[in-house]
Amino acid sequence: MRGAIVVRETGGPEVLEWLEVDPGEPGPGEVLVRHTAVGLNFIDVYHRTGLYPLDPPFTPGVEGAGVVAALGDGVDDLALGDRVAYTSNGPVGSYREGRVLPRSRLFKLPPEISDEMAAAIMVKGCTVEYLVRRTFPVQAGDNVLLTAAAGGVGLIACQWLRALGANVIGTVGSEEKGQLAKQHGCDHVILYRHEDIAARVAEITGGAGCAVAYDSVGRSTFEASLDSLARRGTMVSFGNASGPVDPVAPLTLTKKGSLFLTRPSVAHYYATPEEAADGVAALFEMIVSGKVDPHIGARYPLRNAADAHRAIEARETVGSTVLVV
Repeated sequence: MRGAIVVRETGGPEVLEWLEVDPGEPGPGEVLVRHTAVGLNFIDVYHRTGLYPLDPPFTPGVEGAGVVAALGDGVDDLALGDRVAYTSNGPVGSYREGRVLPRSRLFKLPPEISDEMAAAIMVKGCTVEYLVRRTFPVQAGDNVLLTAAAGGVGLIACQWLRALGANVIGTVGSEEKGQLAKQHGCDHVILYRHEDIAARVAEITGGAGCAVAYDSVGRSTFEASLDSLARRGTMVSFGNASGPVDPVAPLTLTKKGSLFLTRPSVAHYYATPEEAADGVAALFEMIVSGKVDPHIGARYPLRNAADAHRAIEARETVGSTVLVV
């Protein structure tokens, strides 16, 4: 369990090095997890490039799944061999074969959820959970704009929003991605490279606009998402795939309909054990009930993480990408 990806200086995918690193032994209240699968997220790219600065050297990665390999003192509710997973409400470091974690970060997996499925949903699924349940509680009949509808978060969100009875309008980059989004519950698809997003939203909604826009793309879609909102609509910017959003003057929100703007993160919605337990329980229920079926679009060996980073930056990925240990 000593293999790990290490970043010694920020830069392109080539800075992701496969090195030998001792995972250590679990102390009181800690667990040594032998990873079987690790999730790929765009925040991993932000850490690697330095957009979200970390002090090197560091091991990237914010979620993973595996089995309990050793228990520290005081951990009496897990056993060796138990299958567990964790989300991103803690330090980075999941791109490795083995890792010591606080017991409080780990969630025991139900038999219906495989290790790879868990690695595909812990960050993306928890993100969707807090977005649609707590950031803006979506109600049946709401018009919802969702950028990157065929991505990892997008495909989970399409299904969850369909279960809530929302009218889902998704932006995608190709006809193929549009078909995938529709298969997962997206009611209307906008090809953002060829169509005016706000104009199409107005056409689809009969001029009413959307109650909420969930935008993970950032700079290139932010203004169009704002212009797609109904009066007193909510703009939820939760990603920067195309680059950080430029500063917004509060008066702009007034002029566009007294809009609400928020920039949330998993860390602030899963900050306490109680919040985390509630959110993960809601996610697991959606998976086990069959309302959400995660789509794993690609698998890479963990040591080939650089190839996965190249694919996600080129927007070649669909659904979730899993790094297999």
